Amino acid sequence: MASNDGLTFSHMGFFVRDIASMTRFYTEILGMTVTDCGDLATPADPVELVFLSRDPHNHHQIALVSGRPAEVTFNVINQISFAASSVETLQKFYKRLQKAAVEELVAVTHGISLSVYFNDPEGNRVELYFDTPWYVTQPARVALPIELQAEELMQWVEAHARTLEGFRPRNEWTKEIKMRIEANDAKPD
Repeated sequence: MASNDGLTFSHMGFFVRDIASMTRFYTEILGMTVTDCGDLATPADPVELVFLSRDPHNHHQIALVSGRPAEVTFNVINQISFAASSVETLQKFYKRLQKAAVEELVAVTHGISLSVYFNDPEGNRVELYFDTPWYVTQPARVALPIELQAEELMQWVEAHARTLEGFRPRNEWTKEIKMRIEANDAKPD
């Protein structure tokens, strides 16, 4: 849900070392499409850009930009997150990621979502997630038996979420947060 102030998150871009490898990963493993690519002169150095999207209404959801220094030892990107349309979609991608032998593959529940985390070829953490209809106080993270059938998995997640602090239907939490956001938007500049 968008805030009333007219600003919503749209896309992200990040610097990469090996643009060809990263493009292959995001297209072959995550099913993104290259919508444009090319070189751009910048004040520092020319860069190569690859624009990727899974949504025909968004020119790009991710922009890969060449020029990430090899000597950077700490990745400042905490995670790049993609919403799955269903539990089955999340499970399908989990199997695809297992087959691709990605690094750091783990499935967890946060109570509010089912999440699969892994690293892309340059060590950026990626999250695929499916929201649950519940809210629990965050942070929360427990290993997820993702191999269960979808219906059984959701029953397991709900039973677990009910044991966590703050458990309630997500729509109750959403109403509370909506009021807090509207109050924040109403503050004078």
